[in-house]
Amino acid sequence: MALKPMPMIPEIHPCPGGPQGLFLPGDAVERLEALLPEYEGRIKLVYMDPPFMTGERFYMRVRVGAEEWRRGRGSLALETFRDLKDRGEYLDLMRRTLLLCRRLLSDAGMIFVHVDYRANAHVRLLMDEIFGEENLLNEIIWVYQSGGRSLRHFSRKHDTLLFYRKTDQYDFNIDAVKAPRAKPRTSHMRRHVDPDGRVYRSIRTNGRIYTYYDDDPIAPSDVWQDLNHLQQKDPERTGYDAQKPLALLDRIVKCASRPGDWVLDPFAGSATALEAAKRNGRNFIGIDSCPLTLNIARRRLEGADWRILPGEAPRGDAPRCEAEVRAGVGFYHVLLQRYDAQIPGLPENAAPLDAVDNWSVGYLRDGGYEVMAAFARGKRRPDLETELAVPAYSGQLAMCVGDVTGASWLYALDK
Repeated sequence: MALKPMPMIPEIHPCPGGPQGLFLPGDAVERLEALLPEYEGRIKLVYMDPPFMTGERFYMRVRVGAEEWRRGRGSLALETFRDLKDRGEYLDLMRRTLLLCRRLLSDAGMIFVHVDYRANAHVRLLMDEIFGEENLLNEIIWVYQSGGRSLRHFSRKHDTLLFYRKTDQYDFNIDAVKAPRAKPRTSHMRRHVDPDGRVYRSIRTNGRIYTYYDDDPIAPSDVWQDLNHLQQKDPERTGYDAQKPLALLDRIVKCASRPGDWVLDPFAGSATALEAAKRNGRNFIGIDSCPLTLNIARRRLEGADWRILPGEAPRGDAPRCEAEVRAGVGFYHVLLQRYDAQIPGLPENAAPLDAVDNWSVGYLRDGGYEVMAAFARGKRRPDLETELAVPAYSGQLAMCVGDVTGASWLYALDK
């Protein structure tokens, strides 16, 4: 049966007891302004990985169909974002974004801005102006080993995280990110073993003896060398360019927020900050203009109680979609049968449903589409599940299909 397409409405992923979340497709500045009435002064942590002023265009190789998911290589190259090159345009974007983020932060809140050598000096001066020089907490150097080596200058193997507070009432939790020493202290210290078998070192200075246990956790300094950059075949990779490792965002989320706090990423990209927030019991808000981010988020945010607000409608008419609804005992079984998306660059040998990246079934309720069952392709689940079962409730049954381009389409289902 051919399905009737509907306008996109808020997509609700209920998970009672899970972290709450919100994803807003679209322009960062516009979406931040829209958040002010409800969230001004409520955000505990802002992390942003904005454009680096490279002037480049970035692409993601999207996997089409089960075989490409198994091989781990995508055949469809889609643009994710265009980095800004003009300094005036870049600084205008950053100024408007930072001013709005400052309004959204609570008095106990903090902000991390991820930059490299191109933008560091400019953004540092801008943040001094907006947040105040006295509110700079750290210029964190994240050192990583990846890529080749330059013969024309020293290889650039670090990024900078500009870490500011909003006020002197900030709530920084250093204990949450302490970790065992990679190597014990050895220089000029004597090694001992206490009665419980714990190894410690001691040194006498100015008439006092100082002891340090090898297994005592220590806090990171402002040079982070223990967090690896994602390698090309890292299983964590989503395919999104400039993706940062989960361990990096895990540290940031833990030290600058607590369970139940709100974490905001206005350039969500690969949704790493959102997943780090979810995993640590924080609520989250993500914004991004790239449609592919939504597909990534649907995979990474499973287990959260989150909503997706409608963005700009995809261009063109909704693809022809066919599905069958079969009544069972207390359930409806929905069988996805056809999805005719006209996508340039789709492999000629693509199967009829290869263009489907994810799909879900649920009910229209209170002006939103409440998801009851969902499936998204992934490395562990490359084959598309074409049948989903939902409880037999009253109300309008509906189905949402997210295709490989990041477009989402909502269809009404007849029971």
